[in-house]
Amino acid sequence: MQPRGPLMVEHRLIMRMISLIDQEVKRIEKSNIVDQSFVDKTVEFLRSYADRTHHGKEENILFRDLAKKKLSDIDNSIMNELVQEHAAGRATTAALVAAAETCRNGDASGLPVIKECLRKFVDFYPRHIEKEDKIFFPSSMAYFLEAEQKTMLDEFKDFDAKLIHDTYLGIVENLEK
Repeated sequence: MQPRGPLMVEHRLIMRMISLIDQEVKRIEKSNIVDQSFVDKTVEFLRSYADRTHHGKEENILFRDLAKKKLSDIDNSIMNELVQEHAAGRATTAALVAAAETCRNGDASGLPVIKECLRKFVDFYPRHIEKEDKIFFPSSMAYFLEAEQKTMLDEFKDFDAKLIHDTYLGIVENLEK
C-alpha cells in the first residue's frame, strides 16, 4: 500500500461528516435554530480528526518529505495551495467556534455566521479532497521509492498511535492548571 491509501480512507470519513454538515445546514435554514451539540461535535471532529489527525499526517510527514524532493512547478504549487487550504479550514473552524459562543451567550447574530462556516466546509472539502485524491496524491507518490513509502506508512502509524496519548496528556495538563 502507498501512503496515499490511509489518507484516502480518512477522506471517506471526512466526506461522511461533510454530508451530515450539509444536512444540518439545510435543517438550520428551515428552522433557524442551531443545534449546539451538533456544532460542538463538528468542531471536535474538524479539529481532532480532519485537522490534527489527517492534515497532521499530510503536513508533518508527506509534505515534509516532499519538501526534500525536487518537485515539478505544478506539484510544488499544488502542495502550497493545499497548505493554504488547510490554514483556511482552521480559520473557518475558529470562526465557527466564535459564532457558536456568541449564540450560547444568547446573541442570535452568531446564527448566520454558523450557517456560513458550515456551508464553507460543505463547499470546500469535496473540492479539496478531489484535488488531493485525483491530482496531488498520485503525482506525489512518484517522488518516493518503495522503501521510502514504507517508511512513511510506518511513520503514519506511529503518528496515529502517539496522537491519542498527546490528546489525553493535554486534557490532564489543562485540568492541572
